[in-house]
This record gives sequence, structure tokens and C-alpha cells, in this order.
Amino acid sequence: MAEIGKGVTAGKLAINVQKRLTRAQEKVLQKLGKADETRDAAFEEMVANFNKQMAEGTKLQKDLKAYVTAVKTLHDASRRLQDCLADMYEPEWFGKEEMDTLVEDTDTLWLDYHQNITDKSLGCMDTYLTQFPDIKARIAKRDRKMVDFDSARHHFSSLQKGKKKDEAKIAKPAALLEMAAPSWAQGLISAHQVAQTNLSYNQAEEDLGRAQKIFEELNVELQDELPALWDSRVGVYVNTFQSLAGHQEKFHKEMSKLSQNLNDIMTKLEEQRQLNDEANHSESASSAPKSSVTNGSDGDLPPGFLYKVKAIHDYTATDGDELELKMGDVVLVLAFDNPDEQDDGWLMGLQESQWSQKKDISAKGVFPENFTQKI
Repeated sequence: MAEIGKGVTAGKLAINVQKRLTRAQEKVLQKLGKADETRDAAFEEMVANFNKQMAEGTKLQKDLKAYVTAVKTLHDASRRLQDCLADMYEPEWFGKEEMDTLVEDTDTLWLDYHQNITDKSLGCMDTYLTQFPDIKARIAKRDRKMVDFDSARHHFSSLQKGKKKDEAKIAKPAALLEMAAPSWAQGLISAHQVAQTNLSYNQAEEDLGRAQKIFEELNVELQDELPALWDSRVGVYVNTFQSLAGHQEKFHKEMSKLSQNLNDIMTKLEEQRQLNDEANHSESASSAPKSSVTNGSDGDLPPGFLYKVKAIHDYTATDGDELELKMGDVVLVLAFDNPDEQDDGWLMGLQESQWSQKKDISAKGVFPENFTQKI
């Protein structure tokens, strides 16, 4: 069985070699002008468009892959930078929880952006380009079958010419044959020559019909597909770049919000640092030896005075018994007349500037403790 298999393989190889030799010979004859070649200018233009389209699509796919890789690289750099900030951000600093959330949201945004452009924009191009190898192979096959068709056509044409010559030769020397051989021998000779000519002629005609059918089937299919493929490139480019632009717009819009949040946190952190520095400076000044004070607001404090605080945030009063605060205001904290009236997280106080100017205790009011810092 193994030997038979080898024989079959060898036979197929011999046939393929013969086909290549025949095609090569046909091409040589065409180049030398000894055989005409089937030409189709419209189809050649389609093939030129196909090659151009495939080259452009391949380049676009390559550049998109490079863009996606760059996004991944930038995402990794952003993650390291954000993680570094989160690690350095001390727990007692302003907005620690907001900072941790912001770091997570930034990483998620990068992940979504990378995934979207990979699945939509790059995925669209990958799908688009999968059809090109098959069509390219069929174009090459069509070219080979065209050479086979031309070769069969030329062979059949030469046999047609030879048949006419043979028929003329057979008819011409009939008189001589009649003199040289009996009539029955003349008929056998003529019949044999005609039969041989007809056999080659019929075989060539069958080969021509078969080669033409294969070629024309491939040719018709490609003439339908190539223009449709050429026109499809517009929709593919629109979908690819429209998708990319949409995801870019969404990403940068959301990233802008996160960047603004980060900026706000950093601004508040700096404000808090400045207030702490001022508070520390005040404590240092108050602990230094002083001469006795005979005049000034420190020497004339309102009844029930406990300590001073400074506002670290603005607070808008929402009721008549509340105290309005502006960041930086110094407030004199007072004891409640009735301790039971004090709510958790709220203090009673009076603006230091109000007391210094008017000594008016009635201007006191309650305010949220967490909007201030003790000094």
C-alpha cells in the first residue's frame, strides 16, 4: 500500500510540474509575440485597486496596533504615578479617602479606554483584513487558469489549422493512390489519417472547453467581489475612526473631571498646611514671655470664653442662631448657657473681630466644629 501511495504522489507531482512547464512555455510565447494573451483592462484595474486597498488596510492595522500599545504603555506609567501618590499620601492629610478613590477611578478609566479601542477600532480592522488572503489566492488562481485557457486555445487553434492542411493533403493525392494501390487500401489509409486528426482535435476541443469554464467561473466571481470590496473600504474607515474618536472624547472628558478633582484636593491640602503653619506660629508666639497687657482684645474677653479657633472652610448659616464663617476667620469659643442645648459636633462662638469692635455678645451663634481648627 505504501508503494501505491508513493506512485500516486509521484503522479500528482509530475502533473503539477508539467502544468508549470506548460504555463511557462505559454508565457514565453506570449512575450515573444508568438501567442496572444487574454487581456482585460477593467479587471487589471480592479486588481490594482485590490492591491492598493490591501496595502492601505495593512498599514492602518499596523499603526492602530502601535497606538494601542502606546495607550497600554501610558496606562502603566499613569498607574505607577498614581500608586506612588497614594502611597505617599499620609492618612491624616485632607482628602485621603477621596485620593484613594480617585486613584482607582483613574486606573479603571484607562482600562476601559484600552479595552474599547482594542475591541472596537482594532477589532474592526482585524475582521476587515481577514478576507484579503482568500481573495488574493483566488486572483492568483485566476491568473494561472487564464494561462491554461490561453494555452488550450492556442493548441486548439493550431490543430484546426493542421486539420485543414491534412484534409487538403488527403484529397490531393487520391489519384496517385488509385494508381498505386487498390481502392480498398486507399480507403483504409484515408480513414486512419482522418481518425487520428479527429481524435487530437476532439481532445483539444474538450480541454479548451474545460479550461475556459474554470477560468470564466473564477473571473465572473472576482468581477463581482472586487468592486464590492473596494467600495466597502469607506464604511470600514468611517467606523474605525468614528469609534476611535468617540472613545477618545469620552476618555478625555472623564479624565478631565478626575484631573480637576485631583487639583481640588491638592489645593485644599495646601490650604490646610498654611493654616497649620499659622496656628503653630500663633502657639509659639503665645508661649513666649510677654509684658503685661493693659489694652487690647486679649485682655478683654467675653464671658464664658473657652479658647479660639480658626475657620478652615467657609460655612453659610442656614438658621438665625448660626454663625457665618469665612475661611481664616478667628472665632472666640464660648460655653453654652445651658449645656443640654449643645449638639454633638457644634460649638457656640463669636467672631473675634465683632467682639473687638462692638463688644456685642448678642452676635454669638453656633457653628460646625469640623469647619474650624483650634489655635
